[in-house]
Amino acid sequence: MAIPSGQAVGTPVIILKEGTQRTRGREAQSSNIMVAKVIAETMRSSLGPRGMDKMLVDSFGDIVITNDGATILKEMDVEHPVAKMLVEVAKAQDEEVGDGTTTSVVIAGELLIKAEELIEKEVHPTIIIEGYRKAAKESLNILDKIGIPIRVDDRPSLLKIAKTAMYSKLVAEYADHLAEVAVGSVLKVAEKADGSYKIDLDDIKIEKKEGESMNATQMIEGIVLDKEVVHPDMPKTVKNAKIALLDASLEIEKTEFDAKLNIESPEQMRAFMEQEEKMLKEMVEKIASTGANVVICQKGIDDLAQFYLARKGILAVRRVKKSDIDKLAKASNGRVVSRIDDLTPEDLGRAKLVEERRVSEDKMVFIEGCENPKAVTILIRGGSQRVIDEAERSIKDAINVVKDVLLEPKVVAGGGAPEIEVALALRDYAKSLPGKEQLAVEKFAEALEIVPAQLAENAGLDSIDTLVTLRAKHKDGHKWYGVDVLNTRYANMYEQNVLDPIIVKKQTIKSATEAATMILKIDDIIAASKLSEKKPEKPAKGEEEEKETSLD
Repeated sequence: MAIPSGQAVGTPVIILKEGTQRTRGREAQSSNIMVAKVIAETMRSSLGPRGMDKMLVDSFGDIVITNDGATILKEMDVEHPVAKMLVEVAKAQDEEVGDGTTTSVVIAGELLIKAEELIEKEVHPTIIIEGYRKAAKESLNILDKIGIPIRVDDRPSLLKIAKTAMYSKLVAEYADHLAEVAVGSVLKVAEKADGSYKIDLDDIKIEKKEGESMNATQMIEGIVLDKEVVHPDMPKTVKNAKIALLDASLEIEKTEFDAKLNIESPEQMRAFMEQEEKMLKEMVEKIASTGANVVICQKGIDDLAQFYLARKGILAVRRVKKSDIDKLAKASNGRVVSRIDDLTPEDLGRAKLVEERRVSEDKMVFIEGCENPKAVTILIRGGSQRVIDEAERSIKDAINVVKDVLLEPKVVAGGGAPEIEVALALRDYAKSLPGKEQLAVEKFAEALEIVPAQLAENAGLDSIDTLVTLRAKHKDGHKWYGVDVLNTRYANMYEQNVLDPIIVKKQTIKSATEAATMILKIDDIIAASKLSEKKPEKPAKGEEEEKETSLD
């Protein structure tokens, strides 16, 4: 971009380099809003239990079939900066509360569509942003007022919440069984301190294996290792296990520097090998002297060491991931030891059973009945890889919503009921505001109603009829009336046991508002030209012949 200089008229001053594109003002805002609309429209059809799935094919030809919002956006590999911002919103929503990603992107897109209507009426974006922020703050207050407190030890309510998270997934028909697994896992790893819960979801390990039905999915109170016992002569089952957790290899370590040994006779060779054998035998003797009957090693185990361990009747597993060993240390009350010489009986973990079992075509080691079961494993089974991948995503959502309720024990009904209730209250709140901010708050209320409208549309109902009916019901005081998608009707969603954690709804509004206001604030896009890959120049004909001659 060239701007005439003030000193010498007609002499251009180069500010932006050649190839840079600049879009300003209304054009920039329209462009950004259009991108957000496209992303939101892509996501809308996958909202709710009657939502459609997306098939995503990457550049390698790998296929992902899902209706999980975070996964769809992650796999889409978007290019536009605004689209990337919406992906970040979904990612933040997923990391913070683990659910509601589709809803947050759909609401963000609708907020921008409504903002565009106001911009066309000459309402300045700054006023819209201020109105949206006030509306979001008021929405959170309204949600707090209508939220229903629940007891964290109320297992039936936790199951309802977990099932609600899975009704919209591919695995909905197995929701009852998978909800039991998810709730059981979270309650096992939850630690109560000072009247509140502390939950580390890293303590829940997820293993997947094709084969059997999804009803065979189970929670193991302990750790499952996708490894097999290293030696055929070792025991395959050990009861009352005392587990040595090693972050050291049972091998003869090579020197850090280059060394040369001159062996001049067979006797020297034999002495050298006997010394190695003796060192390995001493390592095994040291482990056995502590009373350990199971060895879980993060590194390698020499063949000779395997033989000695088998003779001692010790079950051993090698090359176990560090994360698995850490989880096992927590579950079994053991301590990970870096030097075998430092191993003591007090360092050993305890478990009632360590057993190698065949799962599908593979062998896995199950460590059950741990002393301190603050680390558990969910073993997911299913007919195909894509089914168990989707089951994993569904179970993670269910685990997250149960965790959310333990952290903030309040729920609201689903089916778009809270959005209609909040929108109704926001319209009353808008009347108390002066000037054009009132319009922005009203548009915010309209944007929230996209949730019940889209749920209805995905279920085959008329979205306008839905909004009119639900508004009337809510005005009459039926605050939990929403779209019963599974039965294609309108009903009291609380009575239908469709429950969402209040923390998810709050985060959805926060994420959507932040994304929309950030995009609205942009009025200038300066895009540098992309680097073009230079193709190698072809040599002239004479040069090419000369090169060939020299090679000959």
